Amino acid sequence: MSQCKPSLSSIASAVSLMIATVAVGVMGNATAAPDTTRVIVAFKAGSAAEVKAKVHAAKGAIKHEIHGMNAMAIEVPLVALNGLRHNPNIEYIEEDVIRRPFATSSASTGTPYALGQSVPYGVKMVQADLLPDTYVANRKVCIIDSGIDRAHADFVGSTANMTGQYDSGTGNWYTDENSHGTHVAGTIAAVNNSNGVVGVNPNARVKLHIVKVFSAAGWAYSSTLASAANQCAAAGANIISMSLGGAASSTTESNAFASLQSKGILNIAAAGNDGNTVVSYPAGYSSVMMVGAVDEFKQWATFSQYNSKVEIAGPGVAVLSTVPTNTGSESVLKVGTTTYVPGVITGSPKTLATAALADFGLGDRTTTTVSGKVCLVARGTVDFATKVMNCQNSGGVGAVIYNNVAGAFSGTMGTTVAAIASVTATSTDGALMKNQLGQSATVGVKAISHASFDGTSMATPHVSAVAALVWSYFPTCTGAQIRTSLIKSVIDLGAVGRDVKYGYGLVQAKAAYDRIRAYGCGV
Repeated sequence: MSQCKPSLSSIASAVSLMIATVAVGVMGNATAAPDTTRVIVAFKAGSAAEVKAKVHAAKGAIKHEIHGMNAMAIEVPLVALNGLRHNPNIEYIEEDVIRRPFATSSASTGTPYALGQSVPYGVKMVQADLLPDTYVANRKVCIIDSGIDRAHADFVGSTANMTGQYDSGTGNWYTDENSHGTHVAGTIAAVNNSNGVVGVNPNARVKLHIVKVFSAAGWAYSSTLASAANQCAAAGANIISMSLGGAASSTTESNAFASLQSKGILNIAAAGNDGNTVVSYPAGYSSVMMVGAVDEFKQWATFSQYNSKVEIAGPGVAVLSTVPTNTGSESVLKVGTTTYVPGVITGSPKTLATAALADFGLGDRTTTTVSGKVCLVARGTVDFATKVMNCQNSGGVGAVIYNNVAGAFSGTMGTTVAAIASVTATSTDGALMKNQLGQSATVGVKAISHASFDGTSMATPHVSAVAALVWSYFPTCTGAQIRTSLIKSVIDLGAVGRDVKYGYGLVQAKAAYDRIRAYGCGV
């Protein structure tokens, strides 16, 4: 459902997590018991009790009652479907399709900020630095995702403006087991303090309502999403931000979002991360604004799905934002007085070690010569896990594997669990370290609370946050009018006019504000 791919030179693959998955339509029935199916049943007003009785009589189970709609998700024996379809109180039955987050992982450091923070490149790219969030307290953004780490240092001072609701299936809204929701929220509202990063609306004013549909498993049903969207509306949301999706459409979802749009709400969702022409939903509904992703050079992100439904683009490659406290990771490497920029070995434990640097050759055998030392290891011959474990079994306290060809690289421990930390280095840095043998070296992985992700999941909160920022200056505009004003004030990218990769172009906060001020809402 989410559309982001974490990427963080310092974040650990923690995020393949969840979300690192692309939005693919998985059949909701995949998790149903054998010979049963999970479907959505829409029924006539006033007939809920009778329909429930029919479901129970058919040996079915009610799995979810959709908030704000005459519909419910049920699991029922396949043989009972025909009988239910012919019930005069039932308007339609459709599959309860699955929704996933849209995100993956990459690497970025952000731009140093004067107060010790980083200003992610996307903040300036969408002109958020040119339009103060003075009035944004009059807007509420509802984030449907995996929850949020409310205690994160980058949300200090803003929690008074956060609301949400407990769900028996996914738990408390202020917890986040897979990082996706916290990352999305940080792009929208990370606070301008001396910590971490800043969001598009950085002054703890924008209101957030969190509806948690993803647990650690990282997927949800379309019935859950329809319910969540209606809960957003009930909470007074102006904007619904959805970094998620799936390949199959749903009548129930479509009806829900059309109804919300008619009430003045702006629905925004991610295009998907499969890099193909498939239309993802809910982004594909006409009542929802579909968001594609670009990189910091305003170039189309190759993972971003492209089709005629793409409406607008936002920064979505190597986006630095918040993740649950200390769940991210950052590789560290210093030898003598030289600080290097190491690469990641996925699966390395979060620990640091300082000791003399020692040559460990190819690391293809054990030796007592590196006992109590940091192993400097050449890439090649055996896999990374073997090199690290040979260092550990030789008494080494940490490992640095340098490249045997030009350029940086990353590695993985696979299923091997080591007690010592390991990082990678370029061939150039490896050659320099060969001349530093015997000097004190610090190597390892430290826990951090920020990470860089890739995905249309990351582009979506940029657009949602800009919509809130611009709309806050003109609160009498409708969601549909803000949508129009945003697309008429973009930076046109790709082919002239609307195209399948960029939509109308890159979202721009100040340009949209100027346009509305000059011409009025939606003109």
